[in-house]
Amino acid sequence: MIVLQVNQLYKSYIADEILSGVKLEVQHRDRVALVGRNGTGKSTLLKIIAGQLSYDSGEIIMPKGIQLGYLDQHAGLESSLTIWEEMMTIFEPLKQLEKQIRNLELKMAEPSVYENSDVYQKVTAEYDQLQYDFKMKGGFQYEADTRSILHGMQFYPDSYDQSIASLSGGQRTRLALAKLLLKKPELLILDEPTNHLDIETLNWLENYLKNYDGAILIVSHDRYFLDQVVSIVYEVSRQHVTKFTGNYSKYLDEKAKNYEKDVKMYEKQMDEKAKLETFVQKNLARASTTKMAQSRRKVLEKTDWMDSPDGDEKSATFHFEIDKQSGNDVLSIDDLTIGYKGTPISKNISMRAYRQDRVALVGPNGVGKSTLLKTLIKEIPVLAGSIRFGTNVKIGYYDQELAKLSSNRSVLKELWDEWPLMTEREIRTVLGRFLFSGEDADKIVHDLSGGEKARLTLAKLMLEKNNVLILDEPTNHLDLDSKEVLENALIDYPGTLLFVSHDRYFINRISTKVIELSNDGAFEYLGDYDYYVEKKEELEEIAAEKATANAPKEKAAQVSNSQASKAIDKETKKKERKIQRQIEELESQMATSDAQIEALEADLCNPDIFSNHEKALEIQTSLDQEKENHESLELQWMELSEELEQL
Repeated sequence: MIVLQVNQLYKSYIADEILSGVKLEVQHRDRVALVGRNGTGKSTLLKIIAGQLSYDSGEIIMPKGIQLGYLDQHAGLESSLTIWEEMMTIFEPLKQLEKQIRNLELKMAEPSVYENSDVYQKVTAEYDQLQYDFKMKGGFQYEADTRSILHGMQFYPDSYDQSIASLSGGQRTRLALAKLLLKKPELLILDEPTNHLDIETLNWLENYLKNYDGAILIVSHDRYFLDQVVSIVYEVSRQHVTKFTGNYSKYLDEKAKNYEKDVKMYEKQMDEKAKLETFVQKNLARASTTKMAQSRRKVLEKTDWMDSPDGDEKSATFHFEIDKQSGNDVLSIDDLTIGYKGTPISKNISMRAYRQDRVALVGPNGVGKSTLLKTLIKEIPVLAGSIRFGTNVKIGYYDQELAKLSSNRSVLKELWDEWPLMTEREIRTVLGRFLFSGEDADKIVHDLSGGEKARLTLAKLMLEKNNVLILDEPTNHLDLDSKEVLENALIDYPGTLLFVSHDRYFINRISTKVIELSNDGAFEYLGDYDYYVEKKEELEEIAAEKATANAPKEKAAQVSNSQASKAIDKETKKKERKIQRQIEELESQMATSDAQIEALEADLCNPDIFSNHEKALEIQTSLDQEKENHESLELQWMELSEELEQL
């Protein structure tokens, strides 16, 4: 069933055309991604679909009764209620239904109702119907669902009574996402849902969205997330939208193939065009060939020549150099305690970084990753322990908040004032490499978008030529193309990297070492993100086995609470995946069976077969068998679905 259809949509801002002739379709249970560079109109298209922006022409078609849920990338829940109270506002109709059921229970207990059989039957019939409605609408599980989603978004029971007004911006954004997921709309539209989520929460969200019983339309710059969740990609580029089938990696492969094909076709057309132009120029003035030249000129004018596949979309081009190489020992941290205003966040941190290491710092939100980086650059004082840098270490720091970029100077002046010995032409050349060309160089710094500020910060880091880069969420404000350019620049960087990122694809490409930070220390994994995940699971399994082996006899079957819950969670997830695969297989078989039943029924309606008694009987027998098979599959599907729901 189609839940959304966009046909020939046009949108302009004054003289600038943003979207031109956009076509897009979303069916039930589709997982669709909108990708493209910053500023191409992805968020604009989502807002138009969600009814928050008008459009110039075209049509948006949605079946009657389809509920749409939309999360803006800058959304944050604003409320005077507590976390739990706010979540419960979603289920007000269910609570009213529950009140009606309780009132009927009281009514049925009255002696006068028993004495009148007609009244009693009417009340019990109404009671049965309300009970059924209450169950079908999730009345017996909405509180469990709420706790499950809040837990996934890292809101635990001890915080349920906390006022929403007291939460941070990131927490309010996560809560807005939690509330939207609880509403379970048939069409879920998410604009950058992975912002403010740590890796653990990202993993939970991926699994939730995979099993979501509705259609999803997502804008995200998280490639790992897109690969896990989506099966259709629409690319927004040069005002148009192009459809690709598959996840993000498949889209990149298909796009590369299409690009090669388009380049060959474009070169062929340009060669043909050049020949026509040459012929016209040489022969238009000659009396004997002027008619032929005029004919070819008409062909030139009427032909719809291809635009260049490269278009006008430029990529940033930069690399990081160093002035002077550092010593082999770059950083030594011993028994470090970090925190704000004397309050510890994390302690017992010890780690080492050597020349040309690429160290990724990971851990849940609030554990102190950014605090550690700010402590290293002496923005926050050390509470205990020691930090030692090696010889010739020169540090460059990237702040995820981009707080230092708030001046009233132009982009050009911002850079030129810090490097006054460079000529204007040299400064403009540098800015051009970071996509600040022409009038963009005259933009005021505090008016820049997040992506523009990120590129300006990277331009400064490039000019500083540091031999150690400390980066706090460097990909946060970058589109997918800019992320790839940054990755390539960092891979070629001859210095040492220490960075915090929740972008698992980025960590995989860059890191040679992953350090997991907790409130009680840091643990080192020598490898990329995939190795870190694999090794961590392996260590947890070993720890669980040891704990079981060393436990007293009366508790030999038990593991410690935390280990047991992890083991149970892992076994449950394994079982969930197995059941999910079985359900998908049954759904595929049911679809095949439906098609077979439909074909057999169509055959029975054929006059030639209908008049042939033996043939008709044979088809009817096959139809009956297929229907029995379908009922059997349906029964298995229902049993597995109930089992999955109980898990």
